[in-house]
Amino acid sequence: MRVLYFHQHFSTRAGAASTRSYEMAKKLLERGHSVTVVCASNSAGQTGLTSRFKHGRRTGTVEGISVIEFDLGYSNKLPFARRIVVFAKYATRSTVLALREDYDLLFATSAPLTAAIPGIAMKMFRFRRKPFVFEIRDPWPESPRAMGVIKNPIALSLMELLETMAYRCADGYIALSPGMVEAFTRKRVSRDLISLIPNGSDNALVDTSASREFHLPGIVKGNFVAAFTGAHGIANALDKLIDAAAILYSRGRHNIRIVLIGDGNRKRSLQERVQKCGLQSMVLFYDPMPKDQLQPLMTQADLGLMLLDNIPVFYYGSSPNKFFDYLSYGIPVLVNHPGWVCDLLEEANCGVFADPTDPEALANQIDAMSMLCDADRLEMGRRGRKLAEDRFDRRILAECFVDHLESTHDRWRRSRK
Repeated sequence: MRVLYFHQHFSTRAGAASTRSYEMAKKLLERGHSVTVVCASNSAGQTGLTSRFKHGRRTGTVEGISVIEFDLGYSNKLPFARRIVVFAKYATRSTVLALREDYDLLFATSAPLTAAIPGIAMKMFRFRRKPFVFEIRDPWPESPRAMGVIKNPIALSLMELLETMAYRCADGYIALSPGMVEAFTRKRVSRDLISLIPNGSDNALVDTSASREFHLPGIVKGNFVAAFTGAHGIANALDKLIDAAAILYSRGRHNIRIVLIGDGNRKRSLQERVQKCGLQSMVLFYDPMPKDQLQPLMTQADLGLMLLDNIPVFYYGSSPNKFFDYLSYGIPVLVNHPGWVCDLLEEANCGVFADPTDPEALANQIDAMSMLCDADRLEMGRRGRKLAEDRFDRRILAECFVDHLESTHDRWRRSRK
């Protein structure tokens, strides 16, 4: 089976972005299929291609994966309007490929929702029709509406129309969380056509037996390290984390270090606020790191921070990479939003919950975790690692992913006879 795989933000492990698509593409190759990934440049990602762009694109083979990369310069620092322009350009160029390339199955993954446009366009041309599998990673347009990022009713209506068209055109569906399954079923998609395949833990790549000493500038032996990795954006509630740090500092808890590794459009304002409040010794910012550097570092942290703004659509509609990464690192996790991720945390007893509306509650939980003895924290981390191995191992989830694509392709072929 030849798979044409559309993911705007594709990255190998050498980048600081999600590697889900890379891992899934590798599993397709392992199972005897060929795959062409169509993506765009991303400041946090690394596609593996190093040649110069010609006419706005470059192509090559990365570990057996054919890659077509558009020169579109996406960054999570871009204003939302600029992001929409980049999304539209990617969708337009991808649609041309969907109508020209030779393949057996088209796969598209959001966000953004515009990633579905090549599949929709392909289905509109009878002579080009192939099976189409659509994966929804984030609840669009619900999340930008809930965050107030998009308020224009016409824009929201157009996004809802695009969502409906994507669901009607697809032959198979992959959801990353229970809430995303519900999003499909609300659009009258048969549950039999949906596979729930959440983000996973790269357990095989992580050595949890490493020394527990955290090596970064500003950290010394004896510091308690609570680390957040990922985007510094509007959805991540990092202002409340700064509030919590100020509370901890006022209590004299100067051994605690709040570590933020990543980038985003809120990072500069957060840094300015830390400077203004005199919290530079407690709250430390670092640039994004490739996974192969981040993983050994994070196994030495004392606590992973899984923070989101208090928006109900996130409760069951998000599948945060950070949470599953923290589990694989074997460290306890602090979650600040209710929902299915918090349910997993409480079920496995591998971390703590903090009220998303209350910075003092967040400070209290960080403080309480810092007061635990090392043995108790290590045991909590081990329980999280066991959860990762039992239910979220990336290798097993990748097998489920390929199974879904194969069954969708086979079902589509039978329906054509």
